[in-house]
Parts: sequence; structure tokens; C-alpha cells
Amino acid sequence: MTKYKAELKAQIVHEYLSTSQSTYDLSKKYKISERRIAEWVQRYQLSGVDALKKRQHKRTFTTDFKLNVIDYYQTHEESMAEVASRFDILVAQISTWRSQFARDGITALKPHPKGRPSKVKHTKKQVRQLANKSELERLKEELAKKNQELYDTKLERDILKKSLSLFGPSKPERKPK
Repeated sequence: MTKYKAELKAQIVHEYLSTSQSTYDLSKKYKISERRIAEWVQRYQLSGVDALKKRQHKRTFTTDFKLNVIDYYQTHEESMAEVASRFDILVAQISTWRSQFARDGITALKPHPKGRPSKVKHTKKQVRQLANKSELERLKEELAKKNQELYDTKLERDILKKSLSLFGPSKPERKPK
């Protein structure tokens, strides 16, 4: 059961966009938090009316999708809420994926099998296929790590440039006699 129906959300967003009422006024009128109304407006502006509707089924995300979301968040100067509304996911998902990726790498983003492990033995052909897949996954993980290192290095460089422009060089230059 949802707390707010899609029709009410659409009505509030329409009222916000068509009149000059602020989120504060609307929050007092409907007794809904300003933050939630602002989130609805932002989701509506990025994705349309469909973003206000409740989902009927649980979604699963691929490892590549998760990596793309993390990469987009780190390379663009948008807030986590803006990235979440752009990809139509929850803010908490991005935060969780980032911390899992930082802690355990790409393996943490892979879907994990549910239930007990199978007792069936694999054939030699299946073992070879699994080895080939693991090689591909290892290369993807290595590429993701290199991209992260590159991003961190660029960030450090930008910080150093900014500090040099603000504070000047660390040692004063000596004048020749």
C-alpha cells in the first residue's frame, strides 16, 4: 500500500508548476513534507508522469547498469538525488552500490544466487565456460578500478591546482643577487 496515490502526487506537482506557490505553502496545505514535494517535482521534470506511479513488480539490475550509475555519479557534477531520478532508482541504491563497490569491487555488484548451493557437479565443458567468464569479469573489474584511480587522480590534481591558485606556491621564490 502506498502512502500517497499517483493522482495526488500529480495534482500537487501540477499545482506547484502552474501557480506561484512554494513547496512550503503546499506542504502546509497538504501536510506533506517540503522535501517529498520537491522530490516529486524533480522526478516529474526529469521523467514525466510515469515517475510518480507505483511500481507493480520488483526490479533487478545488471552489474553493468550498476557500474554505469556509479560512473555517471562520479564523473558528473550532479547530486545523488538527480542521478537517482535520471536513472529512475532510489538514492539509497546508489549509495549502497558505491559503498559495496568501494569495499569489495565488482563482485559485490553481481547478483548472488539465492537458496542452498547446488550439489550437481559441473562437466569439463561447463568448467571451461566458467573460467572464460571469470576472465572477462576480471578484466571488467580491472577496467573499473583503473577508471576509479583515474578519477581520483584527476580530483587530486584539481584540488592541488585550486590550492595553488588560492594560496600561491609553497616556497617563496628567492631573488637573484
